[in-house]
Amino acid sequence: MFDLSTAGRGIAILGLALTLVGGLIWIAGRTDIPLGKIPGDFRFQIGSVSCFLPLASSIILSVLLTIVLNLILRWLNK
Repeated sequence: MFDLSTAGRGIAILGLALTLVGGLIWIAGRTDIPLGKIPGDFRFQIGSVSCFLPLASSIILSVLLTIVLNLILRWLNK
């Protein structure tokens, strides 16, 4: 059966996580972190068509988010 208190707690945790991620992105924008401009991020331009592939930035963000989410899940499942 569906429990509203569990759903409410899940939505609250999701909201806090989104707020945290938004704050981190906001801080990263103000501190000139070179995401999207590091070696391994590819930019192709042929005539008036351009394509940007942030491969290295995606890998770095994936590793960091994996670590953070694992720490959060371990903390919640004490």
